[in-house]
Amino acid sequence: MLQIDGRFAIEDERQLVTMFLFDGSDTASHTILLAHGAGAPMDSASMTKSAQALAASGSRVARFEFGYMASRRTGEGRKPPPRADTLRGEYLAAIDALAAEGSLVIGGKSMGGRVASMVADDLHASGSIAGLLCLGYPFHPPAKPDQLRTAHLVDLKTPALIVQGTRDQFGSRDEVTGYRLSENIEFLWLEDGDHDLKPRKTISGFSEADHMTTLTKAVSEWIGRISR
Repeated sequence: MLQIDGRFAIEDERQLVTMFLFDGSDTASHTILLAHGAGAPMDSASMTKSAQALAASGSRVARFEFGYMASRRTGEGRKPPPRADTLRGEYLAAIDALAAEGSLVIGGKSMGGRVASMVADDLHASGSIAGLLCLGYPFHPPAKPDQLRTAHLVDLKTPALIVQGTRDQFGSRDEVTGYRLSENIEFLWLEDGDHDLKPRKTISGFSEADHMTTLTKAVSEWIGRISR
């Protein structure tokens, strides 16, 4: 295992290299594994703020990158994101490489959470994970509300928490409340939050720090319930 600036490179059985970025204590009772969104890496400002806030509230948070994003760090050029369903194997490989002790919650930012939601039920049924945490789920592409990405969420069996800004262009509160979704999915709506959960303080009266506080409290309470 190689540690570079807080990142750990672990070669798994497929000879892929999964890079992890950790926040929080190694002795935490649970770990949250987060994958990044389609266009930004695991150390983007949005993911870093969320991960550090969750870690400060007692979670151990591990972030990782899919291969196409990691390759951008090696000088191989900017590869476009592949279809989300083709990344399921990489997410499963990251779980295996992490080998987390204690309770494990999987999820991610935007596309990362979507990929996690595609593999969650089999993992939950086997007892491998406790739940699914999505930060800004991409319910549809921006300006294309008819192209829903919700078919697999209708019968989701895994306890899930989706944290969503009320004005998220990938699925606002007005839109999402009309969708048919599994009763196992809970929502935390952050007032005036965008796809990065960030509000316009002058309009909403809330700051980004306010929303991070709300996020960490809700996630801690939710994990406490699903981990019993």
